Amino acid sequence: MVKRRDSTRGTEDEDLMMPVLTMREATRLLNVHSNTLRRWSDRGVVKAYRLGPRGERRFRREDIDALFTEHSGHQQANLSEAR
Repeated sequence: MVKRRDSTRGTEDEDLMMPVLTMREATRLLNVHSNTLRRWSDRGVVKAYRLGPRGERRFRREDIDALFTEHSGHQQANLSEAR
């Protein structure tokens, strides 16, 4: 489990009490490049939690699963349009 390094309280703290994924784990599940996931995180497509002194990103499994469902749906739509 991961704890936030700042002292704010509320739903974010509760969200982080569950297991989170590293950048590598999330990119493998989504089958995207790490730069793509960073860009999505910066644009607010998926919520990333910054941890440690280097500000490494971590992702909730539920958020990645939801993004995967959306991402795979777009890929299917693009494939059917190409035919």
